[in-house]
Amino acid sequence: MNTNVTTGSLYTWTQGIYLLHAFSILTGILGAATVIGAFLTGWPSIIAVILNYVKRAEARGTWLESHFRWQIRTFWYGLMWVCLCGLFVLLTLGLGIFVVWVPLGIVTVWFVYRVIRGWMALTSGRPLYV
Repeated sequence: MNTNVTTGSLYTWTQGIYLLHAFSILTGILGAATVIGAFLTGWPSIIAVILNYVKRAEARGTWLESHFRWQIRTFWYGLMWVCLCGLFVLLTLGLGIFVVWVPLGIVTVWFVYRVIRGWMALTSGRPLYV
């Protein structure tokens, strides 16, 4: 098996996955949804995460493996932080709603940062720290 062909194909998959995540973010910015809502519940990002898991084994041992990990972790860690914010609101009997927008704003910026940084590293041919 030619690894250059495999890496080229995986590179295209990785580009497509970043594109799907970016589309979700743009949907949140330009549409009625929030960036967090569009990223975590929008079809483009859900499809992107599924594709990450489908192709992850093929990426193992290549420089693209870090990008697959980066994309998967962006989704799941984002979901974890949003759930913790929701739990905070519940535990404060709803009073946390007045301050929860701050960490949710940080998560929004973090999603945008992760997609931009990852995609820039990919187009430069560099792996990511994970």
